[in-house]
Amino acid sequence: MKHWIEAARLRTLPLSVSGIIVGSMYALANPTENILTPTEVFSWAIFGLALLTTLGLQVLSNFANDYGDGIKGTDNEDRIGPKRAIQSGVITPQAMKKAIIITSIATLIAAILLIYESFADTNILYSLFFLVLGVAAIISAIRYTVGKSAYGYHGFGDVFVFVFFGLVSTLGVHFLYTKQLDFNLFLPAIAIGLLSTGVLNLNNMRDEVSDRKSNKNTIVVKIGGENAKKYHYFLIITAMLLVVIFAVISQYRLDQYLFIIAFIPLLKHLKTVYNNKNQKDLDPELKKLALSTFALAILLSICMVSFIQDLFVNLFLGGR
Repeated sequence: MKHWIEAARLRTLPLSVSGIIVGSMYALANPTENILTPTEVFSWAIFGLALLTTLGLQVLSNFANDYGDGIKGTDNEDRIGPKRAIQSGVITPQAMKKAIIITSIATLIAAILLIYESFADTNILYSLFFLVLGVAAIISAIRYTVGKSAYGYHGFGDVFVFVFFGLVSTLGVHFLYTKQLDFNLFLPAIAIGLLSTGVLNLNNMRDEVSDRKSNKNTIVVKIGGENAKKYHYFLIITAMLLVVIFAVISQYRLDQYLFIIAFIPLLKHLKTVYNNKNQKDLDPELKKLALSTFALAILLSICMVSFIQDLFVNLFLGGR
């Protein structure tokens, strides 16, 4: 069990649910015209199933990454980060393959229940769209490093992370509540996507040497370490700016800028990356950046729901 928990990489899980939290709280704070109260738009069932689906997708991605890099030999003695399960031999490729299948099925079941909870039989087209989206997410999570045409080996991993853990996670869960898009939400959705991509970029910066030797052509391998740093600055700084612009557009009061507290560890992280000379020292930054993104999501959500105390009283006493 210990080895499976390590293979699931728990430190990545808070990052994966950041978009779900932001999208859910935005729906709670901004009831649509055809919905009278926040408690009518928010559903604990949708929230819980969305979390399960996203966590399943993240664990699936981690298992598949371990399997794909393990059988290709990408995880070798040159790798700087903690040893993977297949690399160290504590889990066999056959066992990991079974885990990938089981996790895929469990994630798909959670996604189907989520879709049904949101739409039931009232909108078949929306249901089909989200079902296709869910299947695409599962396939993409596996194909990142698994197979001869694994797109993670051609520099497209950043796109997957940005789209599914940023845009789809944030905008998708909001749509499941409200059945409509809110274009203001694109700003924090893009920000979460950029920060999530930053975690992947940091991982690839750490593994540049071993990835290059294994022909895993990540963006870092393609553009080089120094340019990867500049790319990293762009991801983090742009994300912070987008969140501030979102707050300005939303006409936040001064006390609603509490989320800026999360910028402190992000700026410290950028300083560490700027001064970095040893790729091994980047490994602890992965957890810091992931938790900083999660903290930003939590603080931004609290700031969105400026009347959060009244809302939670309504939710727990009269909400569903």
